[in-house]
Amino acid sequence: MDPKNLRSSDVLLLPGARTGRDPARSIKPGPRRQPAGVVAATQRERLLDGLVRTVAERGYQHATVSDICRAAGVTRPVFYELFNGKEDAFLAAHRFGTGVVVRRMAAAFAAESDWCAGIREALGAMLQLLAGTPSFATMAVIEIEAVGPAGRLERDQLLTRFRVFFAEVPQLPCGVRVQEMVDAVVGGVYSAIYRRIASGRTDQLPELLPVLGMFCLAPFLGPAEADRRLGSRIGEDPSCTRSDPATTQQ
Repeated sequence: MDPKNLRSSDVLLLPGARTGRDPARSIKPGPRRQPAGVVAATQRERLLDGLVRTVAERGYQHATVSDICRAAGVTRPVFYELFNGKEDAFLAAHRFGTGVVVRRMAAAFAAESDWCAGIREALGAMLQLLAGTPSFATMAVIEIEAVGPAGRLERDQLLTRFRVFFAEVPQLPCGVRVQEMVDAVVGGVYSAIYRRIASGRTDQLPELLPVLGMFCLAPFLGPAEADRRLGSRIGEDPSCTRSDPATTQQ
């Protein structure tokens, strides 16, 4: 699916994109109240939004459950009906939001006919999403470390998901293992994004696209070839066309 053709109803927002107290999601009391499942789902969404914004503002260590509930307009008893505690809610917000990011990247990647253009479009989709929701970017990229071992495990599991975008890279010389190189590249991209967010320049993330595109292609194609493909209309270069998955180097 071409992300340019996504209907508004198909687009899932990142947690933190709306305020927890968004009037459009208020729960009306009385006999016409929504079904219990719908109410619980709405309260959960509001709590995730409230958590992301509170953690981005105060930091994970200083954000309290009461702060999160206040930002969401949801009571503490309801919070504990839905989550085991602050860490559980944080990880739920992280998983949901990063899932949205990865799916949007996958859609952008699949819309291109070649790997080079696909990588660039996937990176662009990620950078635009994070820049558009700075509270989620701060919560997911910066504050994840403050969660402790569970947060680091969650981050490591996320980074391995990005291997799928490099399934078609060519064989490397000198016995260098492709997966190890891919993991190094993914880690470098994450580090560059971290530094930009940590320095308060989240809105400038899309400016990283040229350098990150080069960083992702150069280890596998060489700097000169990566520059040529990024500088030309990549989709018109037959040497960058995706190979048959059955013969792709894993």
